[in-house]
Amino acid sequence: MGTPIEYQKLMTEIVFVNLPGPEDSAPNMTGGELLHGFLAELYRIPNQEFKEHLLSLCNKWNIRYRDARK
Repeated sequence: MGTPIEYQKLMTEIVFVNLPGPEDSAPNMTGGELLHGFLAELYRIPNQEFKEHLLSLCNKWNIRYRDARK
């Protein structure tokens, strides 16, 4: 018999994307700000099937959306 595969999750950080994010990119934005705006823009897409897929991917990569307006 073979040995069982050992699995250890190495990435334990959770990345929070604060909503609402930037609406448009600006010339002096950092890479983090651009990524923040990009992920916030994806979250605003009204298609529910797309949003479910997006949230499942975010869950896999420990990304959480946090709405500051609530």
